[in-house]
Amino acid sequence: MKDRALALAALLQAVEQVQLMANQGQAQTEPLSTCINSLFVFDADQTEHIYGNRHQLKPGLRRLYSQLQGESARDNAVTRIGLNVLHLERQFNRNAQAMQAVHAALQDIKGQAETSGATHPDVLAALGRLYAEKVSPLGPKIMVQGNPVYLAQAQVVSEVRAALLAAVRAAVLWRQLGGSYWDFFLSRGRLTEATRTLLGMI
Repeated sequence: MKDRALALAALLQAVEQVQLMANQGQAQTEPLSTCINSLFVFDADQTEHIYGNRHQLKPGLRRLYSQLQGESARDNAVTRIGLNVLHLERQFNRNAQAMQAVHAALQDIKGQAETSGATHPDVLAALGRLYAEKVSPLGPKIMVQGNPVYLAQAQVVSEVRAALLAAVRAAVLWRQLGGSYWDFFLSRGRLTEATRTLLGMI
């Protein structure tokens, strides 16, 4: 359950960055970089190594813990986008052609990310195009609400899409680890305890 908690934390960390970009025009560099870098990790011995280590998922773990606590602590916008990401992941996971195309494109973009940095505007623009062309059309469009001034800027839109791609990547990982919607109902207590334990270890 700890691995599933890490994957969900990564998903929510990406979604939080989406919200920050939509409302404030910019994300937090380190949390965003952690999410974007995960797109270029194709093999890892442990779940946390996909994100560097569990310390780099601390913002996401905090958000996951809050989301599991109940209505008073929950961010409804994060919940809505997170659930939509999980739904989109299901469509993506059923489309082998799309998955192969995204994997190949990420391998191409990886070199640029290693040279310029994962959060370089050109890298985020390439990832944003990849999401818009290969992933977003597979399911209902994920609606991101925020400040229209920022959401009208092409660079912000690219960054939002890149972060959503990272969120889908985390959702794929969660599913690969045996995650399902039952985690939020039948295993909610175990998931909460795993998240609490992970936070205590940071």
